[in-house]
Amino acid sequence: MNAHLDAALSAAGRDWPVFVLGRTKRPVANCPACPSAKTDPGHDREACECLTCHGFYAATTDPARIAAMLAAVPGGLLAIRTGVPAGLVVVDIDPDHGGRVDRALMAPTYTVATGSGGWHLYYAHPGGTVMSRPMPGRSGIDIKADGGYVVAPPSVHPVARRPYVPVGGRPVNEMPPRLADVVTAPALSRPPQITAPRPTDADRPPSGGGGISSPAALLAANLRRVTTAPEGRRRTTLYGAARGVARIVASGALDTATAVAALTDAGRQAQQTDRDIRAAIVGGFTAEGVPA
Repeated sequence: MNAHLDAALSAAGRDWPVFVLGRTKRPVANCPACPSAKTDPGHDREACECLTCHGFYAATTDPARIAAMLAAVPGGLLAIRTGVPAGLVVVDIDPDHGGRVDRALMAPTYTVATGSGGWHLYYAHPGGTVMSRPMPGRSGIDIKADGGYVVAPPSVHPVARRPYVPVGGRPVNEMPPRLADVVTAPALSRPPQITAPRPTDADRPPSGGGGISSPAALLAANLRRVTTAPEGRRRTTLYGAARGVARIVASGALDTATAVAALTDAGRQAQQTDRDIRAAIVGGFTAEGVPA
């Protein structure tokens, strides 16, 4: 039995739904016959029978489907759907972006050393809704819960080329009350810690006439910033791109519905939750005085 299948079946045995990512930590594209929620809003991603379509909605604990997934995507990364389906909330700590383990807040629990040099702390889901999002007031720390997923051992990080490895041998424990208060706190519609990045040529209207010579090119440049942003900077980049796109809308060169749809699609490609995407778009548009 290969290592990925062994690990996947072990996770499934814990009732953790698993699925397969591509080699770059992004979900596998839908099969040609399967519509996306964008092209067919009535399509039920949860009930879809396709093997790998719709990202974490394809996650399963069925051993036969797991084996078929791994066979269909050789070289893919193993992932666990977090939140209520798995009964998990994972605290994702990224030291490269300032994340640190706060031992006064984060009690010892099942831990994975990530391939990028960080940590995944697995806690029992406290109940209710816990949205995947950056941890309030903490740089470099994300909450992976409802609407999210984590890369699982023994996957190898696509850039650092190091494996994800369980460490410590602890069980999944309940999170302490103080941490539960943090992860269940309502998300702000416009987080105060997000500030607009310095304008670049990609999102600054050309000088001279005050118009935009190529709205399509400018829109594409803003969307490209989102889809190519490094992990840990994607939400902030989406907010900045939303401000740039809002300026195009304000100029009259782009309608709001098209702008929001394009930003939403880019945010999903960058693995952001729909709630965080909406918050970034509303925040960016509001900052530019444009209704979203």
